[in-house]
Amino acid sequence: MNPPGMSAPFPADMRLLLAHKQKTSARVRFLRFPHGLCAFEALPKLSTVYEDPPSAQVEMHPSLYLRSAEATLGLDHGGLVLEAEFSASVDTPNGPIRVRLVTFATVDPPFEIAERFGGKFIAITEARGGSPAEMELLRQAYTALMG
Repeated sequence: MNPPGMSAPFPADMRLLLAHKQKTSARVRFLRFPHGLCAFEALPKLSTVYEDPPSAQVEMHPSLYLRSAEATLGLDHGGLVLEAEFSASVDTPNGPIRVRLVTFATVDPPFEIAERFGGKFIAITEARGGSPAEMELLRQAYTALMG
C-alpha cells in the first residue's frame, strides 16, 4: 500500500527509517510517525529483525524509492540521502521486509514535515515503547550514524 500522494511505486517489502543528524553537533533525531518509526507503513505485528539477513534479496535501485519518498514528504530532489552503511531485514508473517536508513539533507530537522504527517522528531532515548523490532532497528541505525 502506498501513502496518498506517492508519485512512484513504493514496494510493500520496503521501509525507511528517517533521521536527521545535525552537522555541527552530531545530534541524531528520528522521525516518529503516529504508526511507528518506519516510513510509510508500520511493521506488521510479530516482526523480528534478522540476525543474519537472507542473502540474494533483489532490491530496486535506491534512487527510485528515495525520489518517491521525497515526493511524498514534499522535499526537493536530493532532500533525502541514503546511508549506505545501514541495511537491515525484518522477518514478518507476510515475508521479509528490507529496511534502509535515510537522512534529511537539511541543516535543521524539517519539523513542518513531521507535523504534517502527525509525527515528531525524537532522540533515541525517547523511543521507548516501540516494538522490539523497531527498537533493534533504531539501535543499529544509531550505531551506523555515529560510526
